[in-house]
Amino acid sequence: MKRIEAYIQVGKLDAVKQALDDAGIQGMTCEQVRGYGHQMGRTEGFQGDRPAVNLLPKMRVMVVVKDSDLERGIATIMSAAQTGEIGDGKIFVTEVVEAIRIRTGERGDAALS
Repeated sequence: MKRIEAYIQVGKLDAVKQALDDAGIQGMTCEQVRGYGHQMGRTEGFQGDRPAVNLLPKMRVMVVVKDSDLERGIATIMSAAQTGEIGDGKIFVTEVVEAIRIRTGERGDAALS
């Protein structure tokens, strides 16, 4: 099993959620976060000052998938979140050692479906 952790633009959350649902990838966790990457945030003007605002709002979307669904999950998120502009985000993939459904005690891939 793998965990896909995607940092995307806030306005792309609904499109990513719908695309994952359409692809048959169910179950996701998301939260609003703030950060910056290569673009180093942005600057805002206020009464002549140009203070740096380095932490931009993003959504962190986490999905755990079977190994066989990994590439489909990545491609789905990329196609739904990509605008071609700076700040589209990043995707990280990590190994999941175990998954357990609390209600039934199912483990591994069975706990994901």
